[in-house]
Amino acid sequence: MNTENLKETSDRIARLATLVLQRTEATHQEKELAGSALAQHHTAKQTSRAIGSLAARLLGDHTASYETKELAGCVLTQVRRLQEPGSAA
Repeated sequence: MNTENLKETSDRIARLATLVLQRTEATHQEKELAGSALAQHHTAKQTSRAIGSLAARLLGDHTASYETKELAGCVLTQVRRLQEPGSAA
């Protein structure tokens, strides 16, 4: 079973995540995404299923900001793969 995902947060996304964490008006959910993105910057850490679910929900939220969706998309690409590619989820 392939559980490794070698993607990591880019420097640009890490800077965006830092800005979100510094914003006092950022929501708890935005800060969770930003923290997850930063935790994966230059490390082998991967997104948890809980954060992956949050990211997916925020990507579908029409009221979420562009930066939130950008962080969510980045975090989703780093979700730990739990199944072999091509197998049923």
